[in-house]
Amino acid sequence: MYKRAYLFLVLFIICIQFMQAQKSYSIKGIVKEAASGEPVPYATVVIWNTTQGTATDSVGNFEITGVAPGSYRLQASFLGYKPEVTAEFRVANKDIFFPIELEPGSENLQEVSVVASPFRKTAESPLGLRVIGFKEIEKSAGGNRDISRVVQSFPGVASTAAFRNDLMVRGGGPSENRFFLDGVEIPNINHFSTQGASGGPVGIINPDFIREVNFYSAAFPAARGNALSSVLDFKLQDGNKEKFSLRGVVGASDVGLSVNGPIDDKTTYQVSVRRSYLQFLFDMIGLPFLPTFTDAQFKIKHAFNKKNELTFLGLGAIDDMKLNTGMKDMSEKNQYILAYLPVVKQKTYTLGAVYKHYTGKNIYSVIVSRSQMNNKNIKYRDNDESMPENLTLNYRSDEIENKLRSENIFRLPYIQLQAGGNIDYSEYTNHTFQKQFTTIPREITYQTDLGIWKWGLYATAIYESDNERFTASLGLRADANNYSSKMKNMLDQLSPRLSLSYRIAGDIYLNANAGRYYELPPYTVMGFKDNDGNYVNKGNDLQYIRSDQAGLGLEYRPSSFLKFTAEGFYKHYNRYPMSVIDSIPLASKGTDYGVLGNEAVTSTATGRAYGMELMGRWYNYKGLTFIASYTYVRSEYKDGRNTGIYLPSAWDNKHLFTFSGTYSLPKNWDIGAKLRVVGGAPYTPYDVEKSSYVEAWDASGSLYYDYSRFNSERLKPFTQLDLRIDKTFYLKKVMLGFYIDLQNVLNSKYKEQDVYIKTGKILNPDAPKGEQRYELKPVERMTGTMLPSIGIMIEI
Repeated sequence: MYKRAYLFLVLFIICIQFMQAQKSYSIKGIVKEAASGEPVPYATVVIWNTTQGTATDSVGNFEITGVAPGSYRLQASFLGYKPEVTAEFRVANKDIFFPIELEPGSENLQEVSVVASPFRKTAESPLGLRVIGFKEIEKSAGGNRDISRVVQSFPGVASTAAFRNDLMVRGGGPSENRFFLDGVEIPNINHFSTQGASGGPVGIINPDFIREVNFYSAAFPAARGNALSSVLDFKLQDGNKEKFSLRGVVGASDVGLSVNGPIDDKTTYQVSVRRSYLQFLFDMIGLPFLPTFTDAQFKIKHAFNKKNELTFLGLGAIDDMKLNTGMKDMSEKNQYILAYLPVVKQKTYTLGAVYKHYTGKNIYSVIVSRSQMNNKNIKYRDNDESMPENLTLNYRSDEIENKLRSENIFRLPYIQLQAGGNIDYSEYTNHTFQKQFTTIPREITYQTDLGIWKWGLYATAIYESDNERFTASLGLRADANNYSSKMKNMLDQLSPRLSLSYRIAGDIYLNANAGRYYELPPYTVMGFKDNDGNYVNKGNDLQYIRSDQAGLGLEYRPSSFLKFTAEGFYKHYNRYPMSVIDSIPLASKGTDYGVLGNEAVTSTATGRAYGMELMGRWYNYKGLTFIASYTYVRSEYKDGRNTGIYLPSAWDNKHLFTFSGTYSLPKNWDIGAKLRVVGGAPYTPYDVEKSSYVEAWDASGSLYYDYSRFNSERLKPFTQLDLRIDKTFYLKKVMLGFYIDLQNVLNSKYKEQDVYIKTGKILNPDAPKGEQRYELKPVERMTGTMLPSIGIMIEI
């Protein structure tokens, strides 16, 4: 089947070669001051890394003509302003409008040489900030145009070998990440997400909407609260003011359609819809679950005048995952997965509005949003729905968040001040029936209807010396809510943070950061009840999770397109939820389908993560873009049995190495490769004796861990090489793009922890029911197969 598809693709490309009609277009735009919105006349605007450019007219407008189709950045400069290199954008088959904002510089800025570069950093986050352009997302080998997989190329980011997008950043768990779209917070960025965490098999956000992503692995801005490991701040494209366009994509797992353009001279829009056929791919490669998803996204931006603008945006998804019980070739590994995996149905959406007012010396913003996640998990013993008594799990919950945030940015000589606050109202409902086995079988049945008010205040002061040799940022944040007296006092969640950067000599910088950060435990933890209707974890004095973090790094920029960094980090965790049943922290859970935190916990776990990151990054010079990174990381938690000994967490991979790059060839060909080496993760052996009890196995359909040997064993490292080839045709009115993506091209095998399945035979059928045992059969698990995929992109 694949040979025929490749042959058809090659023949189609040959035919298209004769139809190409290369044409040039114009890049139009306006250069204005960031705070006031006032135009900057006579500024210089050039295509970055070229001499092709122009100057703005008396009202700040510019037009660069004769631009061939492709991906570009612009560089703008003017006396008294900081030079700016814009986000990356595409010129395809039409003129494009691109606005540029310039930040005022210090009075003596013109006396020093400040090199404009796409490697941006901020005074608030001199460490741990990586800016990812849309081309890196679209062309990344093995990335499948999915931002979570692209982020795995960066230092400090671990991943699993499974078909999932979980992010474990600098030794932190998958529940410690936060996501923002143009300033609007969204609960998660993945379909079939693990409730209480953030991972899933495929991303929700349409990459066609993304202009660039600010990925913070440290030094989180005070305006971005409730994060302990990372913040992904997505900057979305605006609709093109010049002309309507339509883009269709047929990828490895989905088909999508997006449109954008002007509504009038002050309003632009973009809308997209995607539908998956992931279930066919999963069935073809022999996976035991068949996910189907639909998602939609929109953005509408209206400029009332040069001082006031309003943006509406929305994101939604419908997910339905069925079990592949009718597989022809039912392997023993798939039997094990089908025994415990529930049927998952999810609906999620976020609607938001962002109003901005530019006054000249400050920018005032108001952000309002509403998000909802509806999650249903159902499981029957042996997947047999014929008898009601086979029901082992019926879980239905809703998380609804209503958010209001207001902030003001003041720009003064040498100093920038930012202050803001938020007030949120959240609702969490839960209807749960679950069979469990600890030492005896039991049933958990409860209903939760929880309403929580949350509030927070934050402020940041930023100083830049007159030659930008030294920058400093001092931030403060405080959060609270009315869940309990342990969380009601904002002073108990006081979060100071300090960042410093000093140019030692030439293009060598010394950067440092220290801060205290807080995160609210998942709603699943806060809303857990016992069978008597009591909020168990409120009674257990649940608190905000706390993490004290520090980092120190060197940065060297020998040119505008090349950067080297070395960063060391240390994170200390306190008040982490500790499972009452398992005596392990929730930080070591959350990379499987289902729910994280639906259990009794205490805020008693402590831990640490520390390590060093090395990175070299070459950006889009002479057609080459690449990232090479190595990370040494340790992630540990104290033994929950009060021994005081540090044990490795589930994310203690020790060594991470990634090389990811693309090279642009003549005639619009691109080739890409990604080599990823991830150190072996620790694992906890199974308690085979406990698991073999009939009542224990029937309750969960899976094995039970022996937590007395928590993470005492370790898997071997895994290596994966991905390759990708792209070809783009720019016809008169149509852009056609094709790609071939080969994931795991070396067909590397990864040995996972061995498991057991029940044979169906009871070893002692005459014994009392509580003593009966199943016969369990060991199963070796090996994953890894080469996965080829073809994609087509059409834009008119």
